[in-house]
Amino acid sequence: MALKATAGRSVDGSYGIGRRLSAWGVHAFTASGVVLGLLALLAAVGGDAKACLGWLGLALVVDGVDGTLARRASVKEVLPGIDGSVLDLVIDYLTYVVVPAVFLYRFGLFPTGFGIPLAAWVLMTSLYCFSNTGMKSGDNYFVGFPAIWNVVALYLWILDLDPWINTAVVLVLGVLTFSTVKFLHPFRVRKMMHLNIAVSAAWLASSAALVVLHPDRPDVAWAVWLASGVYYVAVCAWRTLRGDARG
Repeated sequence: MALKATAGRSVDGSYGIGRRLSAWGVHAFTASGVVLGLLALLAAVGGDAKACLGWLGLALVVDGVDGTLARRASVKEVLPGIDGSVLDLVIDYLTYVVVPAVFLYRFGLFPTGFGIPLAAWVLMTSLYCFSNTGMKSGDNYFVGFPAIWNVVALYLWILDLDPWINTAVVLVLGVLTFSTVKFLHPFRVRKMMHLNIAVSAAWLASSAALVVLHPDRPDVAWAVWLASGVYYVAVCAWRTLRGDARG
């Protein structure tokens, strides 16, 4: 029986150059996050909080959409020798954990003398999250605090709370890393996905406005930012109280 080329494959079962280039392009897009992380780190060291948060915001966008692109390009099948999940985790640890820990320390968001121990707390607790094979529930919620310290750094910087309050927040979130509290993944949870993505877009836009205009807080951006945050907390609380769910 003659072999036929299907789904972009040649007759011998391999993928064509177009499919392979598309898959490599997705990996390159994901890898760009490490460059954004470097720029954010340099901005933090240089004392430019706005630039640091801006680069982290761009890295967050890349991380938010690269998974969808990877699935559409079937990168696992086209390039089985490259583990995109590992690539993503390596970059995420830089942009979600390392740079935010430096940010929290560099811009005095911790009490004097406690900066390094608290930054170490952020780094150490996050290792459990990134190595935990059960970090996702069956319906794609994160189980335990998902080490989104970039978001935490943004909130603490904009809210300008007392350093001791920041300390309490960081300690509690670190402990929640080891809990079964559910946290929303707006791009993977199928229930109300369109609403979740819309709220995420509104949050991102309002966050950008508040960073650029800081220390000013325009009423509309401030209201959208707070409301979107309340929405996330409400969804996470509802899913946690509902208990375990199968996908």
